[in-house]
Amino acid sequence: VSGQNQVKSSVQRGIKQKIQEQYPRLEGVFKDIWPKDANMVIAKCKDHISLVVIEKVPLFWQERDGPWLPTIRLLHKYPSMMPKMQVDKGAIKFVLRGASIMCPGLTSAGGAMEDVPEGACVQVTAEGTEHACAVGIATMSTEAIRNVNKGICIDKIHYLDDGLWKLCELN
Repeated sequence: VSGQNQVKSSVQRGIKQKIQEQYPRLEGVFKDIWPKDANMVIAKCKDHISLVVIEKVPLFWQERDGPWLPTIRLLHKYPSMMPKMQVDKGAIKFVLRGASIMCPGLTSAGGAMEDVPEGACVQVTAEGTEHACAVGIATMSTEAIRNVNKGICIDKIHYLDDGLWKLCELN
């Protein structure tokens, strides 16, 4: 983390609204995640990453002006907040090293997909596990993944045990 800024309430409202529009499945619990009077800070990190930090806990992140993605810790608390993509056993070790997700990892026997459009924010679970091991952005729609079946289909990922996972709290 290279810098932290308290942001104006209008900027806070804008970010909060964007996140609420992006994750409509969080509607009932959003007040628990982000209380009305919570202290919010935007933390800047290397590689043009910004973090939304509520009461010292990073909850969402974005790269440049991309979509806001939840941290995996938040996703583990609210697993239904975003569509699930399941990779087969063979892909797990690559995902946990930060590799982008390739189409065959989702279309093989151990893989499974929810229908999503291109550009959707998705969680990646591993075959035989319950919790997400990564979050990222789909670079193809589910239909295209099935039809093309080669190349990268989920990119820009945050995965278990990366720098953001290790950052439990900001002081």
